[in-house]
Amino acid sequence: MRMVLNRLSGMFVTVVSSLDVFARQKACAVLAAERPGALVVFHDLLGGGVVVRRVFKEGRCLERQESTLEHGCLSCTVRLDVVPALRRLAVQGTHVILGLPAAVESSMAVGALLKGLGSAVTVTSVVLACAPDAVEDQIWDHHTLFESGFTPVPEDDRTSGEFLVGELSFGDTVMLSDPALVPVDPGLRVRGGQLLKELAPHAVVADADGAVKQGRHRLAKAMGRTVPGSVRVPDHPSAPFSTVVHRIRRPLHPERFRHALKALAEGSCWLRGTLWVASAPGCRIAVQGIGPRVWLENTGPWQADRDPLLRTPPEGGGAGLDWHPEYGDRGTVLAVTGDAVDAAEVAALLNACELTDDEMASAAASFEDPLGLNEPTETHQRSN
Repeated sequence: MRMVLNRLSGMFVTVVSSLDVFARQKACAVLAAERPGALVVFHDLLGGGVVVRRVFKEGRCLERQESTLEHGCLSCTVRLDVVPALRRLAVQGTHVILGLPAAVESSMAVGALLKGLGSAVTVTSVVLACAPDAVEDQIWDHHTLFESGFTPVPEDDRTSGEFLVGELSFGDTVMLSDPALVPVDPGLRVRGGQLLKELAPHAVVADADGAVKQGRHRLAKAMGRTVPGSVRVPDHPSAPFSTVVHRIRRPLHPERFRHALKALAEGSCWLRGTLWVASAPGCRIAVQGIGPRVWLENTGPWQADRDPLLRTPPEGGGAGLDWHPEYGDRGTVLAVTGDAVDAAEVAALLNACELTDDEMASAAASFEDPLGLNEPTETHQRSN
């Protein structure tokens, strides 16, 4: 056991995810050119649970193998092939550039690597490789990843927008990687680059055809950005895109909010935040809308309900709201990102949902639950 641990000591990994294998390969090639001697490991999941693994070093193919998994899902690919491959290939000081199968979440891969290899592995950077001119269309695409041909797994009902926003939230680097065989619209490329900066203000945005820049992976911060209801916004907008944040202290009327939600979702490419809804007052509701799909999730009780005697905010604050002496962390905070979002319109829509004085004063008031928020499960809605 001691020999194995020594052999794995000091392995460094750059994780590269993508929807497009060509964008992924170009990004990996650029990263490898900056690290002479690095191993480049590609995994691809095909139909029937077949996994193809290729290993390169300085442009030379060292290995190409196929294996068939009994259950050919994305998580099994990572757990049963990706992690064992890195365990076998790694030696002290090795840097591995890991190109994940299309649509595999980098957060899942990083978690599996840390669980399988422990402190012997250091994830240096998490990179999303994408074609910027296609990003906006992919975010608004209503098809599932399987329907769009990004994954051979029929059960994968995520949209391309859900995958991209998840990767942008968890990752620290975005690599603009144009496909070599498809003409690129310069205007859409610039627009896509601006949208990526607005969606991932924490990330380094680098061009595969320019100077190589990478962010630095910090697991705790990456996980924090993916917490349901988390709201983080850029310091400055990336025109023509912008992000509007609106906060409301009182609970929302469920029926009025149901109607407002459709309008908010239609006017934004990314909607996220935390809701306090009168029909489920004890539940912290996370909302996220990406392109045509919106979902609400009951994430459990508010901190103020878990600890009724608490009079000051817990460490880290509460869901983007300052601690209120009466309401604690209860409240609504919503961030809306889109093309020229109208802050006044967002405010008007949400303010109209806030309970009135009479509604707040009526102790006997009860509200129907049209969104099913009292159940600790996810509720999906779709808007056109």
